[in-house]
Amino acid sequence: MEVMMLLVYDQPGVMQRVMGEFTRKRINVETIVVGKCEMPERARIVLSVTDKEKAHGVLEHLRALQEVIEADIVDSDRHEAYAIMQGKQGICRVTGTVEEVEALVMKSQPKRYIEAMNAI
Repeated sequence: MEVMMLLVYDQPGVMQRVMGEFTRKRINVETIVVGKCEMPERARIVLSVTDKEKAHGVLEHLRALQEVIEADIVDSDRHEAYAIMQGKQGICRVTGTVEEVEALVMKSQPKRYIEAMNAI
């Protein structure tokens, strides 16, 4: 799994243009986390893809977008995962390493859940 982090201008249409690069390269994005960041009028996009070669291949195309300030692959030692699960006892929130969260989701077998990856 490759995690990519982009620093972008916080403007309408930026996500569409970023995701358009993944569509053109036929890359499936596994998870996306987007939000405002420590810099005014900027946002961070953190996404994960399974294909390492394709992730590296799209990086230069992302950097060429006018709205993208920075785009990089994040070292695996900085990856973090989280999940929100719904089961018999209600809603549970979990964070940890990718392996820890995946193991807990598999063990718990929740009725519904969502997993995501993040890095900073």
